[in-house]
Amino acid sequence: MILASLLFLTTLLFVIWQPRGLQIGTTAVIGAIVALLIGVVNFDDVLIVTDIVWDATLAFIGIIILSMVLDEIGFFEWCAIYMAKLSRGNGHLMFVYALILGSFVSALFANDGAALILTPILLAKMRILKLNAKTIVAFLLAGGFISDSASLPFVFSNLTNIVTANYFGIGFAEYLSNMIVPYVVSVIVSIIVLWIVLRKDIPKQVDITLLKNPDSVLKNKILFRFSWVFLAVLLAGYFVGDKYYLPVSLFALGGGLLFLFIATLAKTVQAKEIIKNAPWQVVWFSIGLYIVVYGLKNAGLTDYLALVLQNLSVQGDFVAIVGTGFIAAILSAFMNNMPTIMIMDISLENIGSEAMIYANIIGCNLGPKMTPFGSLATLLWLHVLSQKGVKISFWQYSKFGLIVTPPILLVVLLSLVYM
Repeated sequence: MILASLLFLTTLLFVIWQPRGLQIGTTAVIGAIVALLIGVVNFDDVLIVTDIVWDATLAFIGIIILSMVLDEIGFFEWCAIYMAKLSRGNGHLMFVYALILGSFVSALFANDGAALILTPILLAKMRILKLNAKTIVAFLLAGGFISDSASLPFVFSNLTNIVTANYFGIGFAEYLSNMIVPYVVSVIVSIIVLWIVLRKDIPKQVDITLLKNPDSVLKNKILFRFSWVFLAVLLAGYFVGDKYYLPVSLFALGGGLLFLFIATLAKTVQAKEIIKNAPWQVVWFSIGLYIVVYGLKNAGLTDYLALVLQNLSVQGDFVAIVGTGFIAAILSAFMNNMPTIMIMDISLENIGSEAMIYANIIGCNLGPKMTPFGSLATLLWLHVLSQKGVKISFWQYSKFGLIVTPPILLVVLLSLVYM
């Protein structure tokens, strides 16, 4: 247990620290190799882990490719400008519309997509609008939070969703039917709490005449209109795939590559650049880190956790759901939600509580917002901001996360209890 724990903590430290530009996937693979060499895991474990995460990682790559192509044609910039124009210069309405846009992007293009694609666009527009530093940080903190708190409705909205749905054999439609209410509740409560906490930094009026016409940012208007139809057909495809037990990645990756092909034929994007810039490191990160985490399972950590969860399961729905959600949230905040979701899934396997499985997902999606290193999406988000010259300190982020996350998490978990 000590050896497996030290290896995991060291790997996670290097993933967060990234010394000398060492990428997250490279660090995770090194950790996995060390785990094999010291006997914490074996090659059979590697095959088990690969079987668990391959669908999730390929689906994620597909969603990001689709997001990158849509970003190239101006889809997200159009949405951001349209959102700002819709507010008619009312700063508080703009704040709410920005969060609604973030919840839409997070649900359809995953939380990491929202962090990678939408954040730089919103930041650029806020600078054009000449908003002050406090206002910009307020909008960014709120947008970063909604990217995770709104990543609940679809299996593909978060890597944690895909991993858990695959692990327990939850179908696309079944997952959506159980998580649509928590998603709606999460978006509404997130907007309310974020507005209450940040309202003093939101201006009453914003000069939106400084923004372009939304249509002016589109590279190809025909492809832009087609993209809405494509997204609707793709979403329908997930339901068809669910009926025939097809993997999510078949549609996510297949849809991303198909839209890339169409956009390339329309001479709107360069396929080579999109493929080259796709976050392939996430593939190695998922497999490598999960192998390291599997060493904790072999050392018996999941057995201890299973006993705690088993005890919660016999205390009634309220205690079981809220307890599971907060355990998953706290673990995610301090050891990252990717390893947490796997440890929790393994621990919940023999308990047989569907509600606790969904509570685990909610905890792993919202809980990471309490610390800067709680999720891959937050690490990517902070990296994007630092490249754009916006610095948010560890304490500034943690103070904000610890204030807003627990009450929102509690209300969302209660929606699962009483729906």
